Amino acid sequence: MSERHTALRSMHDLGLAAWFGGSLMGALGVNGAAAQLEDSTQRLPVASAGWARWTPVNAAAIGAHLAGAVGELVTESPRVAAQSGVARMSAVKTALTVGALVVTGYSRLLGMKLERAGGPSVEGTTEPNYQTPANVASCQRKMKLLQWAIPALTGSLVVVTAYMSEQQKPGQVFRGLLGRAGGLMSAPMALGKVAAVATPGPKTIGGMAAMGAAKRRLMMAGR
Repeated sequence: MSERHTALRSMHDLGLAAWFGGSLMGALGVNGAAAQLEDSTQRLPVASAGWARWTPVNAAAIGAHLAGAVGELVTESPRVAAQSGVARMSAVKTALTVGALVVTGYSRLLGMKLERAGGPSVEGTTEPNYQTPANVASCQRKMKLLQWAIPALTGSLVVVTAYMSEQQKPGQVFRGLLGRAGGLMSAPMALGKVAAVATPGPKTIGGMAAMGAAKRRLMMAGR
């Protein structure tokens, strides 16, 4: 079987790049540009239209990233099991991915609610004004936080991916394999020490017997 997985890595990296870059550009570019419109009733519809056009592309990017990530995990499973530290970073990466998916999905649900709101007067895409209906303003306030949470989570995934790439260097693999082997070897030794402490040896038993005999002689002398 080939040791190269270029297609999987490309899907993983390109999908993550689009996910991160699209969310950051949307927060700064789409929302920022819509807020500059003179007509306050057109700001929300224009931004919503921009996000709606990006959604299918973003969904495809996320799907490609997930497919590549799962494929890499399967192909790298022997190293995950054998190299110290890889399983821990894989767990961190999985947690970040799940968090990014949840935040992205919830953000899209809020975006769909804002699309159905029509053209209320707003200060910006995520900023209500005094004329904004209460239900729309509530969605906007949530979106103001989520629009930065998505690039923060996906950006963290980029950093974790870079760190895990460093773990694939020959020197890192060698030290990781030694670290895992050392941990496996030290476990029986530690159990042996615990058993030795818990189980009294011959010297310990003899000492306990001598102490018991001395105690009995003192008691008899006292009589």
